[in-house]
Amino acid sequence: MFPQSPLYRWQLPNHETYALQNADSTNFYITEKVSGYCFLQKDYCFGQMAMQLHERIQSSSLDVKLDALKDLANSSRDITFAQEFINLDGISLLTQMVESGTDGCCLVSCSFGEMLSFTLTAFVELMDHGIVSWDTFSVAFIKKVWYLGNDAVLQRSLAILESMVLNSQDLYQKVAQEITIGQLMPHLQGTDQDIQTYTIAVINALFLKAPEEKRQEMAHILAQKQLRSIILTNVIRGPKPINEEMAHQLYMLQVLTFNLLEDRMMTKMDPQDQAQRDIIFELRRIAFDVECESNSGSIEKRKSMYTRDYKKLGFINHVNPAVDFTQIPPGMLALDNMLYFARQHQDSYIRIVLENSSREDKHECPFGRSSIELTKMLCEILKVGELPSENCHDFHPMFFTHDRSFEEFFCICIQLLNKTWKEMRATSEDFNKVMQVVREQITRALTAKPNSLDQFKSRLQNLSYTEILKIRQSERMNQEDFQSRPIVELREKIQPEIMELIKQQRLNRLCEGTCFRKISSRRRQDKFWYCRLSPNHKVLHYGDLEESPQGEVPHDSLQDKLPVADIKAVVTGKDCPHMKEKGALKQNKEVLELAFSILYESDEYLNFIAPDKHEYCVWTDGLNALLGKEMTSEFTRSDLDTLLNMEMKLRLLDLENIQIPEAPPPIPKEPSNYDFVYDCN
Repeated sequence: MFPQSPLYRWQLPNHETYALQNADSTNFYITEKVSGYCFLQKDYCFGQMAMQLHERIQSSSLDVKLDALKDLANSSRDITFAQEFINLDGISLLTQMVESGTDGCCLVSCSFGEMLSFTLTAFVELMDHGIVSWDTFSVAFIKKVWYLGNDAVLQRSLAILESMVLNSQDLYQKVAQEITIGQLMPHLQGTDQDIQTYTIAVINALFLKAPEEKRQEMAHILAQKQLRSIILTNVIRGPKPINEEMAHQLYMLQVLTFNLLEDRMMTKMDPQDQAQRDIIFELRRIAFDVECESNSGSIEKRKSMYTRDYKKLGFINHVNPAVDFTQIPPGMLALDNMLYFARQHQDSYIRIVLENSSREDKHECPFGRSSIELTKMLCEILKVGELPSENCHDFHPMFFTHDRSFEEFFCICIQLLNKTWKEMRATSEDFNKVMQVVREQITRALTAKPNSLDQFKSRLQNLSYTEILKIRQSERMNQEDFQSRPIVELREKIQPEIMELIKQQRLNRLCEGTCFRKISSRRRQDKFWYCRLSPNHKVLHYGDLEESPQGEVPHDSLQDKLPVADIKAVVTGKDCPHMKEKGALKQNKEVLELAFSILYESDEYLNFIAPDKHEYCVWTDGLNALLGKEMTSEFTRSDLDTLLNMEMKLRLLDLENIQIPEAPPPIPKEPSNYDFVYDCN
């Protein structure tokens, strides 16, 4: 025992027979390798504790056995105790108890279900430490775990079966022989989300460990409407919101199902395979409604017709389109999607092909090339062929609504691509730009987690190319790049120019002048006066008016002048002299917020009440600018923000999809000589 431990300081006799246990809900034990605050709870070491529990769970008294199993289930979470109990051949003892769990004395006992529950819990906790290999268990044990899995212990039984499948190929084969997806399906129809989660976990484990031919068979079962309906109705749209673990298992199921497409995705088309070439002939026939022309016309004429039609279909290789499908990914999967679209959505397919094949302005969208690149993109978005991530729970409910969900997904996206192509008025040179926009439209629509393919399609309707541009501009103003040093420096450089522009606007408004009401203690205020700045910004002209003018008042009609050089200060609100007078105290808050005064000479003031908030800001800003002070009104802040953001957007237009570096690029080395200047002579 380390010298500073409580056990050492307390000078307990035989301190090696004591252990410290955490007081929190984990109840883990503290060994000499771990320091921490805890309290003394057990007066015996792990070895003694394991031996006593080992003896108690074999007691003939059901009450003693039940209490021992409770303690064992709780203590087994600690790896140190688990090692001691396993060394006593505890796993074999628990296995025998499960296998003999149907003897008469247990069945008649009302404690049987509870005992089995604690037994399986202890078993799971002990095995989770990875000390004992899973390969040691028999078919008899598997059968007992499965068939004794009533409602009380079903969750633990499923957890054991999942671990068996994942940790042993031999056990996978044994479990797969005993349990089918059809037998697991009823457990998805209940309301217990934990049981549903573990049921899907077992399905995923069987899926993950199955050989290729078995996976195809399982995928066929998963694609059946009955199972999809159960998952949709009872799990995804069930009475309880989906928790994180359930979301992870559904994500796993989605990825494993889509991974079945990997074989087609990585299969090249054989240009000499007639069956595969017949699919391309079928695409041509549906699009252009042509009959077989093998016996009509010369060979050269038929080749010319084929080349013309394949060009209209948008293939890269017009002579032999089969070559386009030799790229992997997407391989033959792209051709499968095109054929599905042509057969299942024939009207849309014909419309897209004919619409683009009849255009002569170089804005046609190539259906063949687009389909191949789109299929590749969708595989990347859905991570087809990749192993599921351990921590991801990003599943999409809409993929559980259709037995050919990937193909239907493609059909929606190829129509989106054609629509976006037209909105961008793209040409063949813009192909990659269009694909980037389409990828963004798809990923943004998926982020909303649509519950059905129709909802996904509806979401795409609100993500037109124009809307994507707006979103990009908005996000660009808030993204990290806008806080990078080059962008901050650019803003700092632009800001003085914008402030000067605002200043000039304010001074120009002062030159136009404004009509103000005369300040009077009487209720009726019919007198007006006018004030304006001279064009050279050196003098304020002002004077009384009999009525409100309809336009600008000329300088020569204003009798009074105030040189700007004589202005000492501008005060606002309560600091204004006319707001301190007895009559002014009765003025409401609105008038107070519109008041400002100009101090000149010693105690002379020129008092104003602006007609509205905008004129107040214009005049206070303009007067402060004349005095060389900062313009601080809320209108100045708003104008600065608007104009600065607009200028930043304009200057960064050419940086779309380009990451802005934190540091400037290095200056290249000087050339060895400067003799490269062109000599005009």
